Amino acid sequence: MKKALILALSLSLTGLAAQAQSAAVKPANAQEKVAGPQIQFEEVKYDFGSIKQGDVVDHTFKFKNVGTQPLVISNIGVSCGCTTPDWTKDPIMPGKSGTISAKFNSAGKMGMQNKVLTVESNSAGGNAMVSLVGEVKDAASANATPTMTVESKTNGVMDEKDAKQKSKIGDNKIKAKRKSS
Repeated sequence: MKKALILALSLSLTGLAAQAQSAAVKPANAQEKVAGPQIQFEEVKYDFGSIKQGDVVDHTFKFKNVGTQPLVISNIGVSCGCTTPDWTKDPIMPGKSGTISAKFNSAGKMGMQNKVLTVESNSAGGNAMVSLVGEVKDAASANATPTMTVESKTNGVMDEKDAKQKSKIGDNKIKAKRKSS
């Protein structure tokens, strides 16, 4: 009887140990399925770098419904009228993907920009946000042409006075006075 009791106890402990090990083997990056729809983006921030004023940035954010019910995006709010969104209008079934396109028009904008799009949906996680970031530079300074030299003004033909004037430009001593003949 004692042997049967010890055998039953050791089998119980072995079963519990095996159960604990199988729970510990679960990968760290494994995701639990969420009850209801759940939006998951491939990226939440797109850095467009430096552009000149007036350029238009067009980027598509990709997402997946990692939940258990269809995901429906009802609206996308923008932080500025310079950003125009477009998105997948049909319900996104569990395991399927959709897109959000954002166009940022930099006309009238300068410096660092952070344009936030608020994704309103039936996602279990609530509203989600994605953003376009980058720098807008002045179009005039980006297109500036170098100043003309004396040679370019005279099409390469110089007389003695022009040559004298050119040598003084090199020394930063510019005389713009000319006598008319």
